[in-house]
Amino acid sequence: MLYPDGGNQWIDETVEADEFPMARANLAAERNAQHFAEAGGTGVVLRLGWFYGPGAAHSEEFFALARRHICIMMGRSLTYLSSIHMSDAGAAVVAALGAPTGTYNIVDDEPLTKLDYSKALEHAANTRAWLRAPGPAALLLGNRTTSLTRSLRVSNRKFKQATGWAPRYPSAREGWLATARALVRA
Repeated sequence: MLYPDGGNQWIDETVEADEFPMARANLAAERNAQHFAEAGGTGVVLRLGWFYGPGAAHSEEFFALARRHICIMMGRSLTYLSSIHMSDAGAAVVAALGAPTGTYNIVDDEPLTKLDYSKALEHAANTRAWLRAPGPAALLLGNRTTSLTRSLRVSNRKFKQATGWAPRYPSAREGWLATARALVRA
């Protein structure tokens, strides 16, 4: 996510993106889509939340760690994380084929605090976390973790209204349970 830290405030597409170093390529791609739209094309930009689900290697690693009583939590516990299940992201890409020109956030309906996100992972792994790491220590990595350690309580309302899309998993609570079922079956 390209937004500045929003604390507890909701963030929508009217919030200006932050030009931190890791975001430069994304912002250049967004400018290209805008130029394409200005030239008469349909330029659709999707700003996707933090992916999770089967097929996302980091999710499978996070789930394996959770089963060993370690839950990943990037940053301060009461800041927000806007995520999106892999299958919901794919459905959003398909829905975007009919979307009007614009920039859209593709995230779960209910962003969770980082603590609640790690608790959802813990619950899905059917375990109790003994350690939530790296926690606030992730802030020490600076620009490398900027988009993961900020508080991003992002709204998907504009995309839902433009396309009729809705995530199958309204929050990571439901999405992690589905992920756990798929990973345990595999």
